[in-house]
Amino acid sequence: MVTLDRLVNVLGGYGVRLCCCPVSRDVSLRDVVMHDPGEARRPRGDVYLAVGAESAVAAVELAAAARASVVLVRAAAPVEPAVVAAAEAGGVAVLAVEPEVSWGELAGVVYGLVLEGRETESGRGPTDLFALADSLADALGSTVTIEDQLSRVLAYSSLQHGADQVRLETILGRRVPDRARELFERRGVFAHLAASDEPVFVEAAPEQGLSGRMVVAVRAGRESLGSIWVECERPLDDARRAVLRDSARTVGVHLLRSRASADLERQVESDLVIRLLEGTPDAASVLSRLGLAPGRFRVIALQAHIAQERHAALLLAFERATTGFGWSRPGRSTLFSNTVYTVLPGEEVTAARKWVDGMRAALPGPVTVVAGIGAAATFGELPASRQEADECVALHDAHPGGDAAIAYDESWDDILVQRLRAAAAAGRAPARGPIADLARHDAENGTGYLGTLRAWLETQGDLAQAAERLGVHPNTIRYRLRKMAEVTTLQLDVPAKRLAMIIELAVAQPPV
Repeated sequence: MVTLDRLVNVLGGYGVRLCCCPVSRDVSLRDVVMHDPGEARRPRGDVYLAVGAESAVAAVELAAAARASVVLVRAAAPVEPAVVAAAEAGGVAVLAVEPEVSWGELAGVVYGLVLEGRETESGRGPTDLFALADSLADALGSTVTIEDQLSRVLAYSSLQHGADQVRLETILGRRVPDRARELFERRGVFAHLAASDEPVFVEAAPEQGLSGRMVVAVRAGRESLGSIWVECERPLDDARRAVLRDSARTVGVHLLRSRASADLERQVESDLVIRLLEGTPDAASVLSRLGLAPGRFRVIALQAHIAQERHAALLLAFERATTGFGWSRPGRSTLFSNTVYTVLPGEEVTAARKWVDGMRAALPGPVTVVAGIGAAATFGELPASRQEADECVALHDAHPGGDAAIAYDESWDDILVQRLRAAAAAGRAPARGPIADLARHDAENGTGYLGTLRAWLETQGDLAQAAERLGVHPNTIRYRLRKMAEVTTLQLDVPAKRLAMIIELAVAQPPV
């Protein structure tokens, strides 16, 4: 169920503040009631919307009479001592609503969270989706599974008698096994679901642990939302087919409601994460609203695409990153421009890599994922970690085909040089000096002085190593160094000069 803690975190993004909480923030909220002065009967509910209450104290007393756990009241924060006393006496948490916040908007959010955003074993969606699966199983006399468009389990009937191996693995793994998906693909099942609203029978495949089943698409208009699967040895008769078709429409309505609730939560979460990544004075408060404890974090920047269509799979990646209630997933995410950003608690880079690997495994096979992992940071340093994550993603263009996740910890040197190259591209590289002089001499005379100087500097003046790298005799290196000194002023005996030259070489001419 939705808890008071989650309600507080979400409403915090709408200008609602928790002022008094004599009850546990883990208390479950199941229903909502709105104050109606003209109603003689006193309604009961867990969340009390005190619209038009005479005062904050009166609102708390009405909520206590309704046996509510929390009351939303128009009041300034912090509330008056009399309100706190009434709340503690009645055992009611008080959420103060700012004057600028519309009751209509707020009621929509609260009803969406409490009534339509109830938690299920699959992470999101109203609990009555499982009841629907049970009702359909009773009507058809067989087991039922409801899945989304990516073959992930949303709900299933409690009836398990006669369930085959594929169904059991589907429920345990929360998605259809790969071997079964490949079989359905070969048989054209997914193509049928994409094109038709009519149920189709799937023949048994005993060698795959699959018995026969009927499947029908769940749609909202033309958009596919998922499918319903019914185990059966032979095609259903006309009467039961009609029941299955009608159930698909009912499930579609529930999935739309679930999506609306999920999208609302995603939007609230996304806005709060963006505030953290851009930097905000109340970062600690934003962390609390996101349900994250203070500590060390890493920012992960992730991009996804299919073949040559860059970023085509971003929405899938964002949906996957935000699937499940806050406590059931470690990070908090946002979709900004062409990148999914996730604030992940923890200091270890291995945990961040594991998160990226999990994302990559959860997305369809053709999707290519690249990611950057910023350095560990406090909540005040998250903007810097976000920049580092972006720069790690940019390294993929320079080093294609490498690790899917590049971490700042191992690549800080490449990022430093990348920053210097960006500065050089903005016209801040020296147009004169020894490196520029040697570059012009090489271009005009076909010499290779810059390559020789780079080898000598990178081997810290070791003639033997430099000669081996270039495939020449050490005396050749000595000769070239003398000739360079005739072209420009090198001053190789000055450490600062050597450092400046090797930086300029790295920026202007990256090694092949």
